[in-house]
Amino acid sequence: MMMASSTTTTSVAAVNTNANINTDRTRRKKKKKSLLQQHQSKQNQNSQSHAKWKTEAQQQIYSSKLIQALSQVNLNPSSSSAPRQGRAVREVADRALAFAAKGKTRWSRAILTNRIKLKFRKQQHKRQRLASSSSSSSGSTVVTAASNSRSSRKHKVSVLRLKGKGLPAVQRKVRVLGRLVPGCRKQPLPIILEEATDYIAALEMQVKAMSAIAELLSRSSSGAGSSLEPMSS
Repeated sequence: MMMASSTTTTSVAAVNTNANINTDRTRRKKKKKSLLQQHQSKQNQNSQSHAKWKTEAQQQIYSSKLIQALSQVNLNPSSSSAPRQGRAVREVADRALAFAAKGKTRWSRAILTNRIKLKFRKQQHKRQRLASSSSSSSGSTVVTAASNSRSSRKHKVSVLRLKGKGLPAVQRKVRVLGRLVPGCRKQPLPIILEEATDYIAALEMQVKAMSAIAELLSRSSSGAGSSLEPMSS
């Protein structure tokens, strides 16, 4: 009886261990399957988002947003501040591109939030100017503080460059790519590649839309000039 009871207990324990092993295997299979499905769905979404920038409908949407934004920019061709105007046009074009992306990507959110940061910095500069103009004695301290902050920034940049030189070539290239794509400065390689692919497709569409708008504007200006010639004669 003792021998039979011991054999039954060992057989029950073996059955339980086998059942546990089988449940673990099924859980692993389900987890692996769900991860594969998530990865495939993410890849499909990324391919769809990259392909949408190549459609004419998306180009028309971006062109309308860009024309609306450019109408609010004060562009004077006779003025001497051409670099400033070019910078303003570039910022407006990038902002319209981020709006067209609807903030679904990291780079578009970075462009939209960068505008808020710039506004905040401008307000801070205005406050500092008012404070320095109100007190002439404290003006020298403000200047020295600004010079100290600039020197510390230069020191940080030089230290970062020295650190970057010691990195392998692949990591240096990844770091450069992360700096080129907005919002990807400190992101891992898979996110940088994903965002860079979408950002490059969006930039290609931006170039097409802006060249089409420039061609339309040149045609309209040449047509207006030709229509004015018989009137002047």
